[in-house]
Amino acid sequence: MFTTLTEKIEKVFKQLRGQAVLTEENITDALKEVRLALLEADVNFKIVKDFIENVRGKAVGQEVLKSLTPAHQVVKVVWEELRDLLGHEQSALHLSSQPPTVIMMVGLQGSGKTTTTGKLANYFKTEGKRVLLVAADPRRPAAGDQLASLGTDLDIQVHRGTNEGQPGAQALQTCLDGVARGREHGYDVVLLDTGGRLQIDQELMQELVDIQTGVSPQEVLFIADSMTGQEAVSVAERFNQTLGLTGVILTKVEGDARGGAVLSIRAATGKPIKFLGIGEKLDALEPFYPDRMASRILGMGDVLTLIEKAQESFSQEQAVALQKKVSSNTLTLEDFRDQIKQVNKLGSFDQILDMLPGGQKIKTMMGSGGAGNAQVPEKEMKRVVAIIDSMTPRERRDHTILNGNRKKRVAKGSGTSVPEVNRLIKQFLDARRMMKSLVGGQMGMGKGKKRGKLIRRAIHAR
Repeated sequence: MFTTLTEKIEKVFKQLRGQAVLTEENITDALKEVRLALLEADVNFKIVKDFIENVRGKAVGQEVLKSLTPAHQVVKVVWEELRDLLGHEQSALHLSSQPPTVIMMVGLQGSGKTTTTGKLANYFKTEGKRVLLVAADPRRPAAGDQLASLGTDLDIQVHRGTNEGQPGAQALQTCLDGVARGREHGYDVVLLDTGGRLQIDQELMQELVDIQTGVSPQEVLFIADSMTGQEAVSVAERFNQTLGLTGVILTKVEGDARGGAVLSIRAATGKPIKFLGIGEKLDALEPFYPDRMASRILGMGDVLTLIEKAQESFSQEQAVALQKKVSSNTLTLEDFRDQIKQVNKLGSFDQILDMLPGGQKIKTMMGSGGAGNAQVPEKEMKRVVAIIDSMTPRERRDHTILNGNRKKRVAKGSGTSVPEVNRLIKQFLDARRMMKSLVGGQMGMGKGKKRGKLIRRAIHAR
């Protein structure tokens, strides 16, 4: 997401930094390029106009022009305006003081509403909450079957209604019964997966109004497909006028290189973006932070999110055990494979680069440009795992016994070649040597602890 926009804005800022002195003319020319980049990113033209005017009003002030680093001050102004455009600060879900918290999911058919309901259920489950899913789309039986399948995968109960009466009455009764069941059995959260349509119609809206009136949900979340761009914004506005939305979840953002919906929907509806769907897996849902997203757009990365993802993927016990093995030089190919699998949990290589400062430049150097060869690292890691999996447990624990015949067998089993097996062993030994030097050398235990404290302080400060 934002690949093209980030590239263009970085180019504009690079030109500004190349100026010995900034003038109003320099900034005006730069903002014309930023304006064009935002329009090409499919951001609403009225929102772009207001955004540029706000930036110009602050960027041409004497405080900026007379600064020792005027170009950096302009970047700061743009970052602040982007952050405000996206919502200024994170908006968390409102949980009821008396469980269950009822969350109503609404949106058009095909926006990923049912899958997102499953993702949100998984999010709450990882937070230690008991969740009940309610299939409230009687017109489309496949939606209920899909939700039931997701519930089975997540080990979460799904409430399904009867097939009696008109569809609208069925949907309302199913939601009422689901909420009553949630209250009776002590569930913390009840998620209502309401019906969608291919387009907005009066019947759909009346059905949703009836459900909202009947169950009084704490949250009414609009599920928007970011790939539809400005259409998602106009649909969200109509849902908001009828239901009074409390927030938005944007889906399929990993497939949208423009990001226009993300930048427009908050300003157009006045409702906060609460989550982003960043993949197909049930754990591919992340809370939305306006300041972090503004940093990503400007190519500054999002290190805090990367740290949080790492903390979720790596336990303290795993880190201590790995450190002991590295220190004693007993790291095996089995450990090497497990670490690769843990890194994969952080997201795709593209997503990790997006969270690193200057990540876009690395992608450009790799020749991916955000699309072309972006999947190469993932393929390479899968190849490495396949080679190690083709070894016997003894070979994984002691690579020195891998002679010529064993390597041929491993290569055949993994669909690779003997030179690739040799290259993997060399990479493993190089990585083990480097990790040992990091632990035992300048980045010793004392400095490691100090750095850990600094990271924790940075997170708490946010």
